[in-house]
Amino acid sequence: MNKNFKVLIILGSKSDLEKMESCKTFLDKFEIPYNLEISSAHRNTEKTRLLAETAESKGYQVIIAAAGMAAALPGVVAAHTSLPVIGVPMPGSALNGVDALYSIVQMPAGVPVACMAIGSHGAKNAALMAVRILALNDKSLAEKLKQYQDELAKG
Repeated sequence: MNKNFKVLIILGSKSDLEKMESCKTFLDKFEIPYNLEISSAHRNTEKTRLLAETAESKGYQVIIAAAGMAAALPGVVAAHTSLPVIGVPMPGSALNGVDALYSIVQMPAGVPVACMAIGSHGAKNAALMAVRILALNDKSLAEKLKQYQDELAKG
């Protein structure tokens, strides 16, 4: 890892790339180095497990996991790491993402996943949550975050 990635973004499917664009854009705005992997909790079980288990040793500090339908990905990732995991439910099913939302928000005790809104708004908020977590130990980033919040307040 030569880029000192801080955030690992894992998507359950290539079809989620477009909806996660706002996440990548927001991390870029804050100059947060990230890596994006596509790994389904159902179709790539071993890859998903390894991504989660090795994330901390590779220098990641936060994982964002986006998935639709059964949305097992965020929970599977959280089961294999002690890093903060932020789940983003993706639309695309007959239930338009509500099924994914329920899968992520109803994790059992001991396997926490922070759950964002469905789709692109949730993707952006996932990035913002990652920035807030990272800013706890980075004064420069905390200042950028404060400036961003001040800009929002001005409308």
